[in-house]
Amino acid sequence: MHKPALPQEGTDTFQNQIRIVLVETSHSGNIGAVARAMKNMGLGNLWLVNPGSFPDEASYARSSGASDVLDRAQVVASLDEALEDCVLVMGTSARGRKVPWPVIAPPEAAATAGVHAAKGSVALVFGRESSGLNNEELQRCHYHIHIPSNPDYSSLNLAMAVQVICYELRMHYLRGLEGGDANPNLKPMTMPGDEGWDVDLASVKDVEGFFSHLEQVLVDVSFHRRENPRQLMTRLRRLFQRAKLDQMEVNILRGILSSVQKAVGTKGSVTPASAKTGAPDKE
Repeated sequence: MHKPALPQEGTDTFQNQIRIVLVETSHSGNIGAVARAMKNMGLGNLWLVNPGSFPDEASYARSSGASDVLDRAQVVASLDEALEDCVLVMGTSARGRKVPWPVIAPPEAAATAGVHAAKGSVALVFGRESSGLNNEELQRCHYHIHIPSNPDYSSLNLAMAVQVICYELRMHYLRGLEGGDANPNLKPMTMPGDEGWDVDLASVKDVEGFFSHLEQVLVDVSFHRRENPRQLMTRLRRLFQRAKLDQMEVNILRGILSSVQKAVGTKGSVTPASAKTGAPDKE
């Protein structure tokens, strides 16, 4: 028994119009892996041209919950049938043809697909595992898509190649949604203050309190001498300011400093921020 289908993301014109076409795939497990790659990126329109074996248990097993993509897959006898109602065809290919053909990279292919998807179906064609697309099939394509892999080890398996292209399609789709690059799926979260961070960025007052506390503890443990400071506090200040501490992190650090003072038997002259805002371990 194959895994039941996981919920499908809501589709729209762009996602429905993008057609992934596999030509004469010999291993049915690869078809399942492609279905998984497609569904990962929100796509579900799969066409199979004369597959060696489909449907079968291997394809469903490799789909890992994307069985609905396989259930809806269109199986046709020729590439002509898969392309006849499309307005744009792009095929994956290595460079080096005797007759040069328009070649684009995956990001440009995704953008081009996006423009044409509003006008009709767009086919992205992938060839056989062993030999790719033949010259006649490549000549059916308006563009060839070249994935710039390592020239010393350039061969991608079928599902990997599909995943690369589907990822670029996904990124193009997300940027096209309302808000563009402000879309939560695209916005980075790297520091306090970014959307999604759990604690507010520490204020200048809080951080300065920490620096005063840190300096006092370093004096208490005889690591730092105020009469001969050199650059110690300057470099520590640069270190911690580069970290962009949030309020909880300041409280934790000051709690540690207070514990050091207690352990060495010094009270210090600075009251830790955690004494005002709650112990640092009470998150």
